[in-house]
Amino acid sequence: MTSVVCVGDLMVDVLARLPGPLAPGSDTPAPVALFGGGAAANVAAWLCAAGGHATFVGRVGADALGRTAVEELRAAGVEVSVVVDASRPTGSCIVLVDPSGERTMVPSAGANDGPLDPAALPPSADWLYVSGYALLKDAPRPGALAMLQAARERGWRVAIDAASAAPLRAAGAERFLTWLPDDALLFANADEAQVVTGQPDPVAAARLLAARCGAAVVKRGAGGAVWSDGTAVTTAPAVPCDVVDSTGAGDAFAAGFLVADGTADERLASAARQAAEAVTRLGARPAAPQ
Repeated sequence: MTSVVCVGDLMVDVLARLPGPLAPGSDTPAPVALFGGGAAANVAAWLCAAGGHATFVGRVGADALGRTAVEELRAAGVEVSVVVDASRPTGSCIVLVDPSGERTMVPSAGANDGPLDPAALPPSADWLYVSGYALLKDAPRPGALAMLQAARERGWRVAIDAASAAPLRAAGAERFLTWLPDDALLFANADEAQVVTGQPDPVAAARLLAARCGAAVVKRGAGGAVWSDGTAVTTAPAVPCDVVDSTGAGDAFAAGFLVADGTADERLASAARQAAEAVTRLGARPAAPQ
């Protein structure tokens, strides 16, 4: 069983499924519901759903939302190690899902903006997965970098997600790249990869990213995904499906890749299956265990 420690953000998503365009200055009635969120927490939940073992390391507020968020992760089979922040609320995010399934997010990081404790790492694992949000924020970055170093010293493989194009652009591509080990696996979607490399072509971007950090996967949504180790390139198609909500698709993809054994082709195929499952349901997490 693949064991992964997932470090970074835990959020509560307030998701609205829009019937059409927003009406600025007026009302746009839509179904609204609360869902578990946060990239690192989502990856942990999807890993357990795929038969892996996951530990989540992060932060929550001392509030009802935080207690519920932790309970939901534990119910999904995730081991949870969180710092309870007495001064910041649990992170939350407004998620607007349009009729095509595309999502737009308005996040409030809350407790996720606090420091991470490297001592929270368990003694053993196969992988350390670090959400890019933990690197893009000043307070959690030192702890996240220390965990990456500790994982490498223990012989774990390390994976990092690029998080989101806008905060990447704000941080600066070269600065972000300095935070990455040279033996890591980087997940990025096509927009994020272009921000970091300047390359609009996902294959070229995957090669450039892999040359800097060891290996890279560039996700292209319905166009599939590209893996590279800097020289070799493997492409894989997406699994055809009816898209309801794209929230968490990249997190499900990462979990599917990490939990699989075998070649890059086999890992990409596993990732694509999980991403397809994610987009056919509302919210960023797998269905709750029965």
